[in-house]
Amino acid sequence: MKLLVVCQHFYPEQFRINDICFELVKKGHDVTVLTGLPNYPKGKVLKDYKWFKNRKQNINGVKIIRCSLIGRGTSTIRMGINYLWFALFGSLKALFMKKNFDLVYVYQLSPITMTWPAILVKKMKKIPLIIHVLDQWPVSITTGGISKDSFIYKILTKLSIASYNKADLITCSSKSFKKYLNGELKLPKEKKFLYLPSYAEDTYKISGTTKNNKFDLVFAGNIGPAQSVETIVEAANILKDNEDIMFHIVGDGLTKASCEELAKKYKLNNIKFYGFFNVSEMPKFYELADAFLITMVDNEVVNSTLPAKIQSYMISGKPIIGAINGEVKDVIEDAKCGLCCESLNYKKFAQLILEASKSKIKLKEWGKNAKEYYLKNYEKDKCIADLEKVMQDLCNKK
Repeated sequence: MKLLVVCQHFYPEQFRINDICFELVKKGHDVTVLTGLPNYPKGKVLKDYKWFKNRKQNINGVKIIRCSLIGRGTSTIRMGINYLWFALFGSLKALFMKKNFDLVYVYQLSPITMTWPAILVKKMKKIPLIIHVLDQWPVSITTGGISKDSFIYKILTKLSIASYNKADLITCSSKSFKKYLNGELKLPKEKKFLYLPSYAEDTYKISGTTKNNKFDLVFAGNIGPAQSVETIVEAANILKDNEDIMFHIVGDGLTKASCEELAKKYKLNNIKFYGFFNVSEMPKFYELADAFLITMVDNEVVNSTLPAKIQSYMISGKPIIGAINGEVKDVIEDAKCGLCCESLNYKKFAQLILEASKSKIKLKEWGKNAKEYYLKNYEKDKCIADLEKVMQDLCNKK
């Protein structure tokens, strides 16, 4: 198949769409990616991509076309401009694409405007469109303090409905998404939805655990308002006299600095912030972990999401301790791979961590369950094969 993938973020930015495209090329497909300029997570366009450099690349057989883009910065206004910029200049790039494609695939991280260049290609080339939803729009903007009663939310609702309705197929990374898309957005019942979960890159497969006479807890990923890493810092403060328990925070984001300040305020020596690392550098942290941590705010958007880090944690064969509600809690409990309490309850979270630190037999059992659950539900080859099949089926119908 000749595939056009549209996503605002792509290599060297670290998102799973990179691996998906590389795997599709290995399967013999012709893959072109329409994307922006790398600027995540720092918010500044990388030096090697400024002044019209590297606008066309070929990486691991994937043809990459980059449109003009300004960095997302650190403010809401700048981020909004960044989103609209890609929608506009991505669409301009799409207008001048002479190559014929069999299908266009949107890896919709955020926002819904990411779909617009793909919708244009669908109309021009008269080919099927798949939108893979990883972030529900417009309800996801409520995590940033925008009310559902606001004018901008109502406008975005109409734009989101119009955009999703252009898809021939909507695939969802979380089972709960279909309820939102059918219920709140009231997309037509005849609209086709399919649950296609994320998988973890092979990089996260590790062989063991670093032994250092500590109970090492690792949080890996974005550090933003939704992730509530403050809950981890508060738990670390409660457990600061337990010298054998150590917290490791790997990642970057809007609230990293405030979390570091909170740790300094409490004068904590049991928590360390490492900053951002590429996927290729993550195994050392995954080997360090005796258990992984996941925390999120209590929000209807967050509660219906299954972050991709869950699959990464599980494939490593390590237990998970969470302070989170919704689909993630359901998965942890269904897999019997750790302990979980409600979102933001740092006191209970600290109790669960202390409990886990004293139970080596349970930790081993939970880790084994995590790996088995991953292989049954999220195994990479199966996920890629399922995606190939739905793409081929749509192309055949066309």
